[in-house]
Amino acid sequence: MPPSACAKGQSSGSPLATPAEAQASAPSDTAAGSPPRHALEGLATLNPMLPEAMARNISRIEELSQRLIAALAQRQPQSAGVQGPGPDLYQAAAQGWMKAMTEQPARLIQAQTSYWAETLRLYASAQADLAAGRVAQADDDAPKDPRFRNPLWTTNPFFSLVRRQYQINAAAISKAAAEVQPDDPTARRRIDWFTRQMIDMMAPTNFLATNPDALQRAVETEGESLVRGLENLVADIERNGGEVVVSLVDRDAFTVGENIATSEGTVVFRHPLFELIQYAPTTDQVHETPLILFPPWINKFYILDLKPQNSLIRWLVGQGYTLFVISWRNPEVRRDADVGMDDYVSAYLTAMDEVLERTGQPKLNAVGYCIGGTTLALTLALLRSRGDQRVGAATFFTTLTDFSETGEFTTFLQDDFLGGIDEEVARTGVLGAQLMSRTFSFLRANDLVWAPAIRAYMLGETPPAFDLLYWNADATNLPGKMAREYLRGLCQSNGFAQGGFTVLGQKVRLSDVDLPICAIACENDHIAPWLDCWRGFSMTGAQDRTFILSQSGHIAGIVNPPGRIKYGHYTSGAGFGGSAQTWRDAARFLEGSWWPTWGEWLAPRSGGMVAARDPGEGLAPAPGTYVHQPA
Repeated sequence: MPPSACAKGQSSGSPLATPAEAQASAPSDTAAGSPPRHALEGLATLNPMLPEAMARNISRIEELSQRLIAALAQRQPQSAGVQGPGPDLYQAAAQGWMKAMTEQPARLIQAQTSYWAETLRLYASAQADLAAGRVAQADDDAPKDPRFRNPLWTTNPFFSLVRRQYQINAAAISKAAAEVQPDDPTARRRIDWFTRQMIDMMAPTNFLATNPDALQRAVETEGESLVRGLENLVADIERNGGEVVVSLVDRDAFTVGENIATSEGTVVFRHPLFELIQYAPTTDQVHETPLILFPPWINKFYILDLKPQNSLIRWLVGQGYTLFVISWRNPEVRRDADVGMDDYVSAYLTAMDEVLERTGQPKLNAVGYCIGGTTLALTLALLRSRGDQRVGAATFFTTLTDFSETGEFTTFLQDDFLGGIDEEVARTGVLGAQLMSRTFSFLRANDLVWAPAIRAYMLGETPPAFDLLYWNADATNLPGKMAREYLRGLCQSNGFAQGGFTVLGQKVRLSDVDLPICAIACENDHIAPWLDCWRGFSMTGAQDRTFILSQSGHIAGIVNPPGRIKYGHYTSGAGFGGSAQTWRDAARFLEGSWWPTWGEWLAPRSGGMVAARDPGEGLAPAPGTYVHQPA
């Protein structure tokens, strides 16, 4: 479920140098990023005691403020439907509140008076602490919140008051929202979601005046941290066309094809939607049956080839597989407006044709990741309806096929938001990467929005050099037609699992998938929850089914190589006749990576061993050209 890097730079002379100062070849009174000397002299005249560093920072703030205004002016208007919920939700909330007010007035009044009492009690306690010169009273029973790690949140009377009042406010707001009784259960879930967003947004850590970490850093650096933070903010807004999208990673730390996505291979076929990469063998013999991997086109494929030590692509080649991987082209504004699910399924079939022709085999095995797995399931159902048995076995990574329960995405899969998306794709032809990134980020707002913003804009820190976050920021668009079909036909209407979904003129159903299949889901996945993955998997018509549950989330649970015992996994012999919980209760836990467990399933379904296949020179070396296209 993302952000680009901010301006940065350090010179050898000063650890607090501006980017322009780092690039300057020699000191200059008028170097970019440095205030003119007459400006410093003027500030010194007004206040001779003002430190030179502080004067310089004030001048830089003035310059950055002008850039900020210009950057914000670049912002393009978006449909109101993608900015917030429609009037129907507000109406449902108002009606639910009136219902609760009518049926339980005493309960609501009691909640209000309880809030007043707690607030007055806290204020009196803080006043007493201040008057007596005492440190604040610790509340050891309060749940630990990582946002309040600084000791000042408990020892300083002011910050203690701010923190405890915020916690009282948050509890009161949550309780008030819980009292709302809308008739629609979807409205109930959406009210809860937006309430959490509001509570997180109003945390005192998000504001400079009530963030002790940011204030301490500003004093220690004579305001330099705030200037750096403003530079980061301006750079993010400039880079994102007037939108505030906080950078999560140092984008200059990685180059695709140089220090990530370096597995040796060749682009052997190029299609308007994808490049087909065949990876070079590292074993003398390989399994007879080739393997093709379909990653999601909502992200780029090299999540599976970040570094040699955590590359699933490199591991599979090392296990003796002739591996082909799809690298999707990044859809372009307006050009790809009419690319739909049919086009992607057709691309799957074309890629399979190429693999079979190049290896001379009658069958292949296939892997689909996330939406790539959803589309693989559609393709398999279509092949069955045609009597085409080219796929011997299939594997699904964190794949949803039954959308009867949409979890945290319920908020967005309603007509108000989908209507806004319809307007956006009608205007631009694509569902933009920035809009998708924002949506996924707010599923974990404290971790992916507020905490990075505090580090970048208040503390003035440079984002970390982290390969996974670099990949996350290397965003992709979605074609307009495909986005509408996926969101309305598969997610909202749940056509594939209920009633059928039409692909290339043929109505297909989830139960049509009847070949040997294996699914890997992740225990803490908030994008494709494992219970929902399991439910869809259990609805297939396959007799040969294996389900593996990995620890961790949507990415870390998949990119979990052997050799490090960080996340384990579960397997179960309970079958799929009962519930997911029944399967889990009968499961056994295995330490370490699920890759070898899957390998034990895949190898006997991949034929005998033959001489390794050399992909040749092809059209370009891996990772190809499409992977470098920006959103």
